[in-house]
Amino acid sequence: MSNGLYTQLLDLACGAFLLAAVIVLWQRELAAIVRVFGLQGIALAAIAVLLGAHEERWDLVAVGIGIGVLRAGVLPYLIRRALAALTAAEPAEAPRRITGRQRAHSEEVRETQPLINITASLLTAALLTLLAYAAARPLTELNPTPATRALPVGLAVVLIGFFVLVTRRRALAQVVGFLLLDNGITATAFLATSGVPLIVELGVSFDVLLAVLVLQILTTRMREAFGTTDIDDLRELHD
Repeated sequence: MSNGLYTQLLDLACGAFLLAAVIVLWQRELAAIVRVFGLQGIALAAIAVLLGAHEERWDLVAVGIGIGVLRAGVLPYLIRRALAALTAAEPAEAPRRITGRQRAHSEEVRETQPLINITASLLTAALLTLLAYAAARPLTELNPTPATRALPVGLAVVLIGFFVLVTRRRALAQVVGFLLLDNGITATAFLATSGVPLIVELGVSFDVLLAVLVLQILTTRMREAFGTTDIDDLRELHD
């Protein structure tokens, strides 16, 4: 692979990786957010595979393929199962005869209600991206390779993932924010160090998978026990 083609493909993968995080902020429908998260997993896997192919490190290529299976396949599948469980819990309703309670439950299943509106969220994402580029500039100047020049993308996704985590009100949307944060950390590690050892990535991926399984079970139990996964509603129960 020539250096020019490698740089273009890496920039394309990093651009898609960052764009997916921004689209998650823009979307309100949970099913669409999960689909976008799966596409981001593909972009993250492409980053790892490109780095491995360029450096002829086939262990890194294997790590990239494993990341694609886990973060573009297994994790979105688990979240979709949790979402389907919430949808199945919705009571049957006749056409054009929807009560206020049923409508609220339908909105809970299908949409998120962020604490900050979409316009302000997108502006915040732009500011966080600029902050990431400013913070990473000293590092990129030390070793200006194509991978390190893309390092701010990973940092920006870390910040955006944390922003999603603290501003979404639905438990499943917060799970996606946690996974965005983890994707950003993984991308930063790959771009800063040209990959991590296979055993380290396997350990981290297992921890993430276990966390998502626990959060999926917790979300389902919250819905069964309290009838909602809205954090504000649960706080009112506590009060």
